[in-house]
Amino acid sequence: MKILKILGGLVVLLVIAVVALIFLSPTDYKVEREVTINKPRTEVFAYAKMIKNQNDWGPWVKKDPNIKLTYKGNDGEPGFTVAWESAMEGVGVGEQEIKKVDADKRIDSELRFKKPFESTSNAYMTMEDAGAGQTKVKWGMSGSMPRPLNLLLFVMDMDKEVGKDFDAGLANLKSIVEKGGGN
Repeated sequence: MKILKILGGLVVLLVIAVVALIFLSPTDYKVEREVTINKPRTEVFAYAKMIKNQNDWGPWVKKDPNIKLTYKGNDGEPGFTVAWESAMEGVGVGEQEIKKVDADKRIDSELRFKKPFESTSNAYMTMEDAGAGQTKVKWGMSGSMPRPLNLLLFVMDMDKEVGKDFDAGLANLKSIVEKGGGN
């Protein structure tokens, strides 16, 4: 009988610990990376605002050569949407919609992930002059995970996981634009 009471007490403590973790773990995340590109801001922006160009520099399309992409609207303008479907882990199913374009400075998008789990994130890319003929590009994403899914943020470092893809994408963007592929 004493063993059952001890086990029952341990179960209660475990439940209390999990509930505490749910409420103590963060619900918000943010990932941001930057790179300096040796081209003028207007040139970098003209290339980067076109979502279809992400097929060349973005890391996720490269992960699945069989990805299915569908487009709606005028690329580079608010309302343009790309939807993707992939069976590959780390790519999944979702869509990206351009929400706002601030000419030669900023692009805001909404990312709506459907699989492997549903979530919405805000993404942005900013460009600013960084000296003669150079542009500093910042690429970022932020969002939140509702409780109890926020426990994933306790065990998964979004900055590390998504950040490595942002680093790779920005390196590709830099290479393409500096070689003149952005014209």
